[in-house]
Amino acid sequence: MPYSLYVCLQDENKIAAFTMDTDTGRLTPQAEVLAPGGPSGLAISPDWHVLYVGHRVLPAISSFRIDHATGGLTLQGTVSPEHAPTFLATDRTGRYLLSAYYQGGYAAVHPLAEDGAVGAPALNRLATATGAHAIQTDPSNRFAFVPHIARLNDNVLEPPKETYGPNMILQFKFDAHTGHLTPNSPFRVEAADRLGPRHYCFHPTQDLVYFSNEQGCSVTSYRLDPAAGTLSAVQTITTLPDRLHRTQHLLPDTSRIFGAIPVCGQPRPEQQRGVRR
Repeated sequence: MPYSLYVCLQDENKIAAFTMDTDTGRLTPQAEVLAPGGPSGLAISPDWHVLYVGHRVLPAISSFRIDHATGGLTLQGTVSPEHAPTFLATDRTGRYLLSAYYQGGYAAVHPLAEDGAVGAPALNRLATATGAHAIQTDPSNRFAFVPHIARLNDNVLEPPKETYGPNMILQFKFDAHTGHLTPNSPFRVEAADRLGPRHYCFHPTQDLVYFSNEQGCSVTSYRLDPAAGTLSAVQTITTLPDRLHRTQHLLPDTSRIFGAIPVCGQPRPEQQRGVRR
């Protein structure tokens, strides 16, 4: 079955759509969709019918309907938050869109229309700290986590600046009926070292969560308490040479963690999302 792959081209203000051959991995260009404002982060609805786009240059969140026959995109709606979103993810029901804001230092929740369109203002906004890098709900849809990196305002074209970040993971409870986030207890998970948790993914069958560490050049596994919604560190493994960054995804067979690795000193690859047609 073919897949469609979407790639944000931030400096060109467009989204490129490709068909991916699942047997060979070959990509074939399909179309280019205009997306003014510097498209950056992407997320897909649980039913794979809607693509959500975070715009970095002119802060906005847009939703596009996916044509599964062609992979084409049709703009549904747009909302303009105060800051540019760094990360987007729907809750497990697809009724709400969660977002994290690196520069703004907060997390927010937007309600979604019945067709998955975004357009209403945030119904919930909670201050976190500068450097908030991701947010998503756990498999039970009752808890959420917001990792914060350990060094701020890194530029891959410049030497690192010693501007310390929060270096923590914030733990939230999520009410799937109202879309509201509230601090869990304990609220903060402090890293023993200067790891800089950035992105994370859940194990599909076990109570484990894997966090990539930007400054630590490593991956840390955490045990998730399914009743309390709290994390406890299990193991940290260095996986990369010094000064590399990683974004990871767990393969469906749970045997390996797949990483996209942009090298320090080189431009980071544009974020991308794929959907099966």
